Amino acid sequence: MEDTSAGMASFVRKRFLDTRRQLRDIYQYNLETFRRQPMKEISGSLGDLGTLLPIMIALASQSSRYVVPAISLSTTLVFSGLANIFTGFAFGIPLPVQPMKAIASVALARDFNRAEVASAGLSVAGVVGFLSITGLLEWFTRRIPVPVIKGIQVGAGFTLIIYAGTLLKVPMPLIGESVGWIMAALLAFLALLWMPMYPKIPYALAVVLIGAVIAIVNITTSHDADRLRLGLWRPYAFVPSPSSFRVGALEAGLGQVPLTTLNSVIAVCSLSADLLPNVKAPSVTAVGLSVTMMNLIGCWFGSMPVCHGSGGLAAQYRFGALYPCDKRLCEKEGANLAIQQQRSGASIIFLGLVKLLLGLFAAPFAQGIFNAFPKNLLGVMVVAAGLELVGVGQSLNTAGALDLRNRYTNDGIIESPNGSSGDKGAQPLSEDERKRRWTIMAITIAGLLAFHNDAIGFLAGMLCHWSFQLQDHLRARRTEGEGRLRLTDDGSRGDIEALPASLR
Repeated sequence: MEDTSAGMASFVRKRFLDTRRQLRDIYQYNLETFRRQPMKEISGSLGDLGTLLPIMIALASQSSRYVVPAISLSTTLVFSGLANIFTGFAFGIPLPVQPMKAIASVALARDFNRAEVASAGLSVAGVVGFLSITGLLEWFTRRIPVPVIKGIQVGAGFTLIIYAGTLLKVPMPLIGESVGWIMAALLAFLALLWMPMYPKIPYALAVVLIGAVIAIVNITTSHDADRLRLGLWRPYAFVPSPSSFRVGALEAGLGQVPLTTLNSVIAVCSLSADLLPNVKAPSVTAVGLSVTMMNLIGCWFGSMPVCHGSGGLAAQYRFGALYPCDKRLCEKEGANLAIQQQRSGASIIFLGLVKLLLGLFAAPFAQGIFNAFPKNLLGVMVVAAGLELVGVGQSLNTAGALDLRNRYTNDGIIESPNGSSGDKGAQPLSEDERKRRWTIMAITIAGLLAFHNDAIGFLAGMLCHWSFQLQDHLRARRTEGEGRLRLTDDGSRGDIEALPASLR
């Protein structure tokens, strides 16, 4: 008994020391990255506002049947800000905090009250937490083929691009309702295309500042300046009734579970490994528990149900720190790239601090700015994030794919099964394998876009994957059967002893 207690104490102490060391390393990485390029980290922190602001504003403004809106904006800013800060320190990557889109769409369409929205978020948190704690989420992730995961990512990218079209069509304040918004969007697109030529210019920060100025001018010229006022956060908690929980869980939470599991946990961890290979990717269990804790804490106070999305991570990456690699640093780290791309959790820590301060002291001011912010400027940022996600599909049949990396050496030479190296530039996949992987990814994308549902896209991709496996199995059985029995020309049994032992 004493040996067991001592062993348990030693295990706990070791885990504590490992965790403390890991958090210290993440803190140093965040600090060094922010010191090197603070403006770029700040710009990256604003990259996913295109998907955050429209949904958050719509839920915070909806009160057609109820005196109280579906969510509390001040509470959402406070708790999502705290979640940003926590994830920045815990993971060291720009892991975004975004709305649960399936819940938001149902809540807006069916005019949910605050208790029903909170119930939907709590039910999703409970399911994701159960899958994470039991290890089922990790088990499930290991059995999903990479082409299906990339199909979900690319499909999410196309979904963002389609969604950006609705934002780009909104007339821009102070410019006009005919061709003004087209000109503004065109100029923003041109600036986006020129951004790689001028990496020191923080694009997202510039767009947000311009949009904020337009919003303030629009509010003041419309003689509605009382919207720009300060206000202290007044939190209050509530417990949803059984009827509210039933409505929220069944009508909104049930549809959100596959979206959160596939896109906000599994796909975001895979995308992190693809985009940020120099940083340890978070485990699906850790991300699942993060989603669970964010909603189990905030939803009781009227906060918007949130999760981590691959689209938001792509936006943070797209508009984040990009700087020429310091030669001494590259030589020290053994880097052989001319350009070093760094992303850290410092960007979302900064965003979390801004959201926290706005929620605590200036929620009415923030809501006034958010409501008047030009939506077409946000649309351009959403397009950029969508294109970043779509580009992830390019690495499906290369060393960038997680399931193919062990088939490459550090020099890009493909290793043969016996451990010897083949010719440089050889292909690790046959043409048939490459076509199959592309087909699985394409079927996943098609199912997701056609039905606007990640779960259907996932099932379509898995059915395609299983059909190819079934074909291989049947072909192998047929080949084995033909090899077991060879008939001579006169119809007698052939020389079975000459066959390999595995086929006799």
